[in-house]
Amino acid sequence: MIPPEIFNQIDDKCTEGLALASASADDGAVMELQWCNKAFVKITGYSAAEAVGQRGTILIGADLEQDVHLYIIEKLMGWENFSTEAMNNRKNGDSYWQRMTWTHLSDPTTGDHWWLCSIIDLGNRPSGPSVDVLPLAAPVEAESYAKAIDKVQRLEKENARLYDLAKSVAKDANEDALTGLSNRRHFEVEVKTWIEDLKRHKKEFAVLYIDLDRFKFVNDTLGHDAGDRLLVSVANMLRELTDDCDLVARLGGDEFAILRPLGDSALQISSLADEIVSRMQMPFMCDGKSTACSTSVGVAIAKSNMQDPERIVADADEALYHAKDHGKGRWSFFTQEMHAKSVATKILASDLLLACERQEFVPYFQPLIDAQTGMIASAETLVRWAHPTRGILAPAAFLDTAGNMGILKRIDEIMFACLKDALSSFDTAGVNLPRLAVNVSAARLADPTFIHDIRSSGIPAQRLTIEILESVYLDRIGEVVRWTIDELDELGVTIALDDFGTGHASVRGLLEIRPSILKIDRQFIQPIVEEASTRPLVASIVGIGKSLGMRIVAEGVETEEHARIVREMGCDYLQGYHFGKPMCLEDLRSLLVEKEGMFWPEASLVGPVQSWYGADQAS
Repeated sequence: MIPPEIFNQIDDKCTEGLALASASADDGAVMELQWCNKAFVKITGYSAAEAVGQRGTILIGADLEQDVHLYIIEKLMGWENFSTEAMNNRKNGDSYWQRMTWTHLSDPTTGDHWWLCSIIDLGNRPSGPSVDVLPLAAPVEAESYAKAIDKVQRLEKENARLYDLAKSVAKDANEDALTGLSNRRHFEVEVKTWIEDLKRHKKEFAVLYIDLDRFKFVNDTLGHDAGDRLLVSVANMLRELTDDCDLVARLGGDEFAILRPLGDSALQISSLADEIVSRMQMPFMCDGKSTACSTSVGVAIAKSNMQDPERIVADADEALYHAKDHGKGRWSFFTQEMHAKSVATKILASDLLLACERQEFVPYFQPLIDAQTGMIASAETLVRWAHPTRGILAPAAFLDTAGNMGILKRIDEIMFACLKDALSSFDTAGVNLPRLAVNVSAARLADPTFIHDIRSSGIPAQRLTIEILESVYLDRIGEVVRWTIDELDELGVTIALDDFGTGHASVRGLLEIRPSILKIDRQFIQPIVEEASTRPLVASIVGIGKSLGMRIVAEGVETEEHARIVREMGCDYLQGYHFGKPMCLEDLRSLLVEKEGMFWPEASLVGPVQSWYGADQAS
């Protein structure tokens, strides 16, 4: 056995330059230097720090003839052991004759490839270049070989450590930390791979997009720990229901996705979606408490004849939202009708942005009549979109999309500017329009800048009524909404509660807000002429409002009989088609001039108001 002290002298005594390079398994000519001895440094002029990490091309100098260079590349690519004698260059450019020998080494455990390069300085030998192929496993000087083997063994250990580290890093990069499923990044990479297989080999597949319906409720009521446990339970359930050929991923939050080969039919896909929805109907237990958390699933099939398979995930997402829009706790297959709707929504969104720039939104007005005098008391302002090709559009055609886009504030600014001009127009024409009413969305009511917009609109507060939908605020009033309502009241703006009876109202909610005006929804007013049994309900609503000191508006007054009955019940104001449909500014101004503000001359002829809930309300 050779003593270690002898091996330690090899690096100092060896005159042959040695270097080890790790090589690509695909191309032996692609390598990276990993180690060199002192003789290598002395001969080439490259320090160890400069050489390690560099490509093998640093050993090819400017004076090395092209034929020799090509010969070296050819032999390296073929994994052949060989040597050359040729003129080459040191780092500083000095030329010298060298013998360069390349020996192929391989790791039998990992299969990694290495090159051992030997360089001998031949000085200024005046001979032409020569190249010779060494026999396989050509002998190497004993001391050099021992040193090389020792270096290789140490590199093997380091490579093993780096390989384990690489596997760990790759796992972390592709795996969701909470559930152990694939993460969004890995899912997106796999989708691209599956799409390529679809294009090349017609391997059709399905995407199931899964979203928990009540996850926020679980987090809010049971805590985030419970929410995490629910997500882990869902992940385990998805593992149970899927096969090894499927890919299951958590995309983030409470969103999951599955990639599944289509197979012979889509029946197994629909069965999987059925089972997921069914399993999620079961109660979830946490710390002895039970809660429900249903799920909605969108399914899309990637077919070989698809024109745009890259849309497959977006298609599954469209199907998911279709399932949510139709009641949740269910699943839906993607259809072309959904795609058409999605495209239409995108076009609508683009048109809405242009409409804001061009200020295409205009106010329409519907009169509110004083039930006692028959005179105009106010006008509700309703936004319309003067679309350049589709004509005048009602809010139902665009307001939800505008809300999702976050542009309601901009539309409000345009409308407020119109209202200021409208009031000036009425005043200039000598038309008496005491006030205007404006509907306010939930998002705007919770916007702290809303009060600033009211102040800067230039509309006198005493001539402005803000109508709030009952479903916006009752029983769940946030701090910002509470502050907004208080500020409106301080400004002197009248607050009206719109569509009363259609939401989840309570007397407690009315007591907290105390609006000045209560508007009874048209669905309660319309049947009272033909169905006398419906009148006590309306009368009780009037009674609640009156007992709290509110003035009452009856919406949906379509006939003279409607007007007479609700007036007798104690309603203060009347609104409906009997007195006018929503109309543009010019039409309302002309109507006010024509009628001189009197919309119901018969009001004085119907007699005093009869009480339906107590004392007479005649005034």
